[in-house]
Amino acid sequence: MMGVQGVMSRISELKSQLGLTPAAPNVTFATALTEAKDVKGTKNSTGVTGQSVVDAAKKYLGTPYKLGGTDPATGLDCSSLVQKAYKDLGIDLPRTSQEQARAGTKVDSLRDAKPGDILAFDRPVGHVAIYLGDNKMIAAPKPGDHVKIQSVYETPTHIRRVIDSDLTARSATGTTAAAAVRPASLQNSTSLAGVPYADMFLRAGAKYDVSPKLLAAVAKVESGYNPRAVSRAGAQGLMQLMPATARGLGVDNSFDPQQAINGAAKLLSGHLKEFKSLPLALAAYNAGGGSVHKYGGIPPFAETQAYVPKVQKALRALG
Repeated sequence: MMGVQGVMSRISELKSQLGLTPAAPNVTFATALTEAKDVKGTKNSTGVTGQSVVDAAKKYLGTPYKLGGTDPATGLDCSSLVQKAYKDLGIDLPRTSQEQARAGTKVDSLRDAKPGDILAFDRPVGHVAIYLGDNKMIAAPKPGDHVKIQSVYETPTHIRRVIDSDLTARSATGTTAAAAVRPASLQNSTSLAGVPYADMFLRAGAKYDVSPKLLAAVAKVESGYNPRAVSRAGAQGLMQLMPATARGLGVDNSFDPQQAINGAAKLLSGHLKEFKSLPLALAAYNAGGGSVHKYGGIPPFAETQAYVPKVQKALRALG
């Protein structure tokens, strides 16, 4: 069985034969496997689905278009939306639409496209979007517009698949290569190196389809990773759950870090699905979903207004 170095060497050899630029020295094994599939047709499988990518992208619906923008708080352009959706799942993509149009593997036609595939338009490529299925896509279209769902208005010039559910290749250690392309945040605690309770964040994130780094960021802001913390309002534990909320989530003891993290993951998962926006989900975690609905956005409470950017900053600090 070919080991990691063997795979890397073979990729370099194939690229050389095809006249392609050799892989950069810091290319990851996951990237190597993706590129190997593009050249050799190797089948790959992941712990993330195309629908996960779609759901991640939908969290940014309504975000203003901003040329060159990479911060959802101020605006995104088309390629940063695609990059951000995949990044939220722990998958790194290039920044530009031209580079993204070469990522993953080729899909022959829109008829063969699956949710989560990247659609690229124009020659040279000037626009990208994420396919939703049923001839729909989510994109940041143009200045003056915002992230929204559109019909696929013309035939894409490129369709690329980054997520494939059929990977059977194995790494040098004998583990399935699915582990190589599963989001880094779901693989092991090294992606949260130095963060208390990293393994618990990883397990809860995988169980409830929530970014473990988001859970860690919430814990950092809520309690400073203190499982015995109690707020003036009576919120308890690592994730600062109110007793009534904890009971509704099936948490018997908010001071038990594992129970608290699982409860918070379940709560955040529900908010993300309901509001399809990270800032609104965080606002709901802090002030309640009813308040977000009442005010049609982040409630005008000083604590909540400060809380949302604090968690986003903590999340960015985790990489």
